[in-house]
Amino acid sequence: MTPPSGLRERKKQATREALREAALRLAVERGPDQVRVEDIAEAAGVSPRTYNNYFTSREQAIVSAVTADREARIAAAIAARPVGVRLADAVTEAVAEQYAHTGERGERALLLITTRTALREAFLDSTTGIEPPLTTVLAERLGDSGAPTARVLSASVAAAVRIALEGWLAPPEGGEAAESVAGGLVVPSGSLPDRLRAALAPLAPAFDAAEGAAQP
Repeated sequence: MTPPSGLRERKKQATREALREAALRLAVERGPDQVRVEDIAEAAGVSPRTYNNYFTSREQAIVSAVTADREARIAAAIAARPVGVRLADAVTEAVAEQYAHTGERGERALLLITTRTALREAFLDSTTGIEPPLTTVLAERLGDSGAPTARVLSASVAAAVRIALEGWLAPPEGGEAAESVAGGLVVPSGSLPDRLRAALAPLAPAFDAAEGAAQP
């Protein structure tokens, strides 16, 4: 008998959570380079084939431990803003808040991300996950049933976030990546919330125009 769709989705979500938790734990214990996909799958109690249904690499699974559910939280934060709040401000602050507050698990994952190029690239690639939930909430706010405007704005937000993260993780201009005295970790430069706000600022006129067009 095929399980109901709700139960099936809960099982899939539980498997995804088990895989990303296992990936982060093993990476912290052994170091990212000493963790194989097979190790993560075994620790989560699934097969490598099942693993590949959820993540395409070990880096993606590790990064997911810090980015997990962030996209949904951003959308929820925007939806929770009062209607009178300027949409550009609601989006900017929701993004800045969610990227600034990662929690203890997120902090551990970020420490790993700063040490490996492949992990940093996976972290940057994860920004595209913002688009689907953000498109949904923007379409609701704008009354954009066809969602072309919401999709364009969401894609622009994802691009702006990636640009901010690239600058935050980049080596200082004209020099090698900064290193901490313990462990040789790359030190992200500047305030990430400030970088995010600066990267999103050019999108404000587009948000204002879309919001104005949606007014009755």
